[in-house]
Amino acid sequence: MNRPVVVTEETLAAPVVTADIDASAKPAVAAGPVYLVLAGISFSHFLNDTMQSLIPSVYPILKENYSLTFAQIGLITLAFQVTASLLQPVVGSITDRKAQPFSLAIGMGFTFIGLLMLSTAHGYAMLLVSAAMVGLGSAVFHPESSRIARLSSGGRYGFAQSVFQVGGNLGSAMGPVLAALIVVPFGQPSIAWFSSIAFVAIIILWRIGSWYKPRIAVRKAKGAMLRPAGLPSPRRTAVAIGILIVLVFSKYIYLSSLTSYYTFYLMHKFAVSTQTAQLLLFVFLGANAAGVYFGGPIGDRVGRRYVIWISILGALPFTLLLPHVGLGWTVVLSVIIGFVISSAMPAIIVYAQELMPHRFGMISGLFFGFAFGAGGLGAALLGVVADAKGIDFVYAVCAVLPAIGLLAMYLPKMHKAAA
Repeated sequence: MNRPVVVTEETLAAPVVTADIDASAKPAVAAGPVYLVLAGISFSHFLNDTMQSLIPSVYPILKENYSLTFAQIGLITLAFQVTASLLQPVVGSITDRKAQPFSLAIGMGFTFIGLLMLSTAHGYAMLLVSAAMVGLGSAVFHPESSRIARLSSGGRYGFAQSVFQVGGNLGSAMGPVLAALIVVPFGQPSIAWFSSIAFVAIIILWRIGSWYKPRIAVRKAKGAMLRPAGLPSPRRTAVAIGILIVLVFSKYIYLSSLTSYYTFYLMHKFAVSTQTAQLLLFVFLGANAAGVYFGGPIGDRVGRRYVIWISILGALPFTLLLPHVGLGWTVVLSVIIGFVISSAMPAIIVYAQELMPHRFGMISGLFFGFAFGAGGLGAALLGVVADAKGIDFVYAVCAVLPAIGLLAMYLPKMHKAAA
């Protein structure tokens, strides 16, 4: 009986699936990356994170319009990021069991609604709800889109994860620029203009869902639970996942001090204008994107464990110097820090996926979600500290966080066959 060919994460086929091939035939051989799909999912990530990055980018405007404290600013970030954090592993677990090819387009619809609400909000409660809606869209987007990036990788998992993530980082860097050029001059209602970006993303993601649907492999539960030879024991795997979560925690708490409060820090310490501070935030976020792009391919070549070790701990000397230099060196050091520390994330995601095969959605949701949650929690806590002790104190305390990268020495080495 003839059956359609399906493609799993481990056996990638060409973009077109032949409908009439015997099920007993030889399994499909891995092909090269499906660049069109990989570019589409990366561009969608760019659009998604461009819209998300508008929230911290317009904090100075919201703070002035609503007379908000730093603690209230932190709670807006918490509403956005914790919504994404709590739901992403749940979405990933659901799609591990039953893939939802059009869920990405539906999730982008929540972001569309959230932006419209944010543009018309007239009170603090509506700001929190709007931020939570954008976070909900992110929760739906990341787990399944990360799986599609792996599916289209042709075996170059680190490269595909970097291309996917760099789209998001570029979007995060673009948000402050668009806020400086559009939202600052035209005010809060101009945020509604960005809903057109969400509409474009919905169309692209619907097309990607059409590509993805015939490539969904229906796996039996017993087969999905098999552990390939060469993997660490379940206990060592659990310890390794725990270490990776702690490393993500240190990375994103520190990055939260920059993404949420960098503009305030520059304006307070160096008396720069709001637009100048937002453009310098763009420079920092651009360095993040560059680090993400190079981190994955380097991990494919030299090993993901080494990339994780060097990228997080390697930022420590520069973070310690940052609170003690002038404006010029602050910009230079922030670029170095952003590049070095951001190169870890593609390696962390792929390394964790290889520790727990057939749980790609849950792992992606867990780590992307925890990254959002750590950033949101960090923003809220750092906002309270900034109100009590000042923004300079925040940067002095956060400078030591990359030292947690020493824990990477306890990550198990992965056998190539298992990976």
